[in-house]
Amino acid sequence: MKKLLAANRSEIAVRIFRSATELGYRTVAIYANEDRFGVHRFKADEAYLIGQGKGPVAAYLDIPNIIDLAKAKKVDLVHPGYGFLSENAHFARSCEENGITFVGPNAELLERMGDKIEARKIAEGANVPTLPGTPDPVADPSKAIKMAQKIGFPLIIKTAFGGGGRGMRVVDDHKNLKSLLEEAQGEAERAFGNSAVFLERYIKRAKHIEVQILGDRHGNVVHLHERDCSVQRRHQKVVEVAPSVGLPEETRLELCEAAVKIAKSIGYYSAGTVEFLYDAEANEYYFLEVNTRLQVEHGVTELVYKVDIVEWMIRLAFGDLPSCAELEAALKPFGAAVQVRLYAEDPYENYKPTPGELDAVFPDKGRIDSWVAERCLVSHWFDPLLANIMGYGETRDRAIHQLLDTLGNSRIHGTTTNIALLQQAVDCQPFRDGNVDTKLLSGLAYQASELEILRPGLEM
Repeated sequence: MKKLLAANRSEIAVRIFRSATELGYRTVAIYANEDRFGVHRFKADEAYLIGQGKGPVAAYLDIPNIIDLAKAKKVDLVHPGYGFLSENAHFARSCEENGITFVGPNAELLERMGDKIEARKIAEGANVPTLPGTPDPVADPSKAIKMAQKIGFPLIIKTAFGGGGRGMRVVDDHKNLKSLLEEAQGEAERAFGNSAVFLERYIKRAKHIEVQILGDRHGNVVHLHERDCSVQRRHQKVVEVAPSVGLPEETRLELCEAAVKIAKSIGYYSAGTVEFLYDAEANEYYFLEVNTRLQVEHGVTELVYKVDIVEWMIRLAFGDLPSCAELEAALKPFGAAVQVRLYAEDPYENYKPTPGELDAVFPDKGRIDSWVAERCLVSHWFDPLLANIMGYGETRDRAIHQLLDTLGNSRIHGTTTNIALLQQAVDCQPFRDGNVDTKLLSGLAYQASELEILRPGLEM
């Protein structure tokens, strides 16, 4: 029996174990000392402590320790999930050098697409539209101001490496560019160990659209259409839907074809996501980035396509699927799905995390990917994501109805969560109509006075 180790924790580790078990693999969990009561530890066939004395987050980033453990326990595959080491080229290379199959693209692909500036150049080479921006990282404030004037305001400062909304700053004019540039560089250095940032035109009323792709080692790439991830806070996705609403069919097909074109141009394999910004007013789209890993929101695509993307990643890693092209005919989407991310946080206190012991009881409705249960400890050391809760139906309205039913019957005691905000977000008319952009969630939250736009009826 082959062994698969999930180099991660919480919800995504539990999710990986589910697919691996169905494939007949023996599962292996790792956990930091501060995470020793984590539910993911008890969901695996084997579980081992790592990173002793290095701190909770550093433990999950301890590549030598993880590789040594995998070798000692005769692990065949390592799935990195999302976050932590999921897009770390050194980790993928270390797995390969030690005879362990890394479930994801190889180190070279991770390096190329992990550099967002390089990714922009690849997209341009594939004749996919990109937003005006700097061709190289910027560090000097005086040069940044000159470049910004060419790009035009508003613009956004973005990290060249990393993601999750870290190191991103929106700049409305040149007056505060210098201070925001320094802020972004500092945060990028702390979060990713690399202070490189670049400038890009910012579209205030954009839709955030991403295309799910799967590639094999024979050069075949298929897409599983798109997801709309426009409802965000702090540049972090909170509500995701498939398929998108309000996107012209011609544009929808162009986005999917562009995603495949980019992936094929670099020989991409495994699961990945090509992200775009869509300017509805101009009916134009622009390449944003490529995520070379499993996305948090992969579940909505799975529901619409009736597939298991994690299983596909594992099988593609071993070459069990000879060709994605052979599967394309069987990939028929049906219905609609909506996902919300349930966090232990207080939306009325600037989304401050609310760690502590909690009891969570979810109804047997919809799909819930979670790691929490009764008497569960949510640590302040880690991301406060509790669950990805999804609704599915033949229509968008039915999917929303199922999701609201699930949220309404979920019981979480012991800490504050964002569940009430999520209920209002998916039940408001703009969301039901698909007339949303990245400002919707902020419009629902209490800091409405700071917004440039605020739709009537969305105040709390």
